[in-house]
Amino acid sequence: MSPIDRIRSFADDLTAIRRDIHAHPEIGFEEVRTSNLVAEQLQRYGIEVHRGLGGTGVVGVLQGRSAKGRRIGLRAEMDALPIEEETNLPHRSTIPGKMHACGHDGHTTMLLGAARYLAETRDFDGTALFVFQPAEEGLGGARAMLADGLFERFPCDEIYGLHNTPSGPHGKLKIRPGPMMAAADFFDIRITGRGAHAAEPHRGLDSIVAASALVQALQSIVSRNADPLKSTVLSVTQIHAGAAYNVIPEGAHLAGTVRTFDAGVRALVSRRIREVAQGIALAHGVEIEVEIRDTFSVLENSAAHAAAAAEIAREIFGAASVDDDAVPRMGSEDFADMLMVVPGAYAWIGGTPGPGLHNAAFDFDDSIIPLGSSYLARLVEKRTAA
Repeated sequence: MSPIDRIRSFADDLTAIRRDIHAHPEIGFEEVRTSNLVAEQLQRYGIEVHRGLGGTGVVGVLQGRSAKGRRIGLRAEMDALPIEEETNLPHRSTIPGKMHACGHDGHTTMLLGAARYLAETRDFDGTALFVFQPAEEGLGGARAMLADGLFERFPCDEIYGLHNTPSGPHGKLKIRPGPMMAAADFFDIRITGRGAHAAEPHRGLDSIVAASALVQALQSIVSRNADPLKSTVLSVTQIHAGAAYNVIPEGAHLAGTVRTFDAGVRALVSRRIREVAQGIALAHGVEIEVEIRDTFSVLENSAAHAAAAAEIAREIFGAASVDDDAVPRMGSEDFADMLMVVPGAYAWIGGTPGPGLHNAAFDFDDSIIPLGSSYLARLVEKRTAA
């Protein structure tokens, strides 16, 4: 029996797990219930369980028929987002202001499905390592697990990750060698002026006017400073200022992200943000503080491992449903940090087209769980013997 047939035989169990996780979302480093569920499932499958890596991370270790083969890591993330869910699904979030709007509930479930199949069949030599990571959504969960000695304690020869994409096509796997997802820097900019009555603006230093000018000026960095042939995105995503109709506030706060693939462009944009901010500060007579944080690295697939993963995917999905030269995306993924230590590959799997990732109406497509689980399981069966 192939992985897909056997995993489909317990697909209802996996769907129930996924929907249970969806109904009880936990944001980064708070995944206590989720990690308990993961650990209990792994133990039920007879898999050795290790807990507490990077806070709430879980690692399962499964020995194959012998220890002579390679050690293959499979990784999924467990955290939800601080978003109020806007669906009427029976399994909708029961936690106000939190939801699985990125599909991490599905990724966790697909990895549990692969773990169950591999534990039941043991049709491989070597070792499978199931890495359930906390806090992927910009909070540094991968780096926390690495700092806790993830690969020193659980050495891997190679490691693989998988993410859903609700833009479809359904059941199609996309992968590529080299850069696949962008680096991201998160920034906070704090403007301090002088508060005043709204009727007497000349007595103050208007932080809102300065903030508005800065938002516009920052856009010129990409359009006029960065090489147009090197993809770059700068987005201001938050503006906070004021609390009354008749008060010019003393301070304002801007926040956002910069996405790049090129280290030189990344450094250029960071430098120019600071320079532009100081120019606006001088022009408006305010003080501006800039904090820029390296949040995500560029996710780069090993060419050899991406090719091997694509070949295995063709076996599971069919040749017509595998794109091994996918277009890179400006989104970011902290699996990148694991790939900087251990070679491997990251792929996307298409679900039924619907609301996008990080959308309050998003829900993971349960029909792709057996496909994703089968792909991950087959990576272990094939690559442990490589």
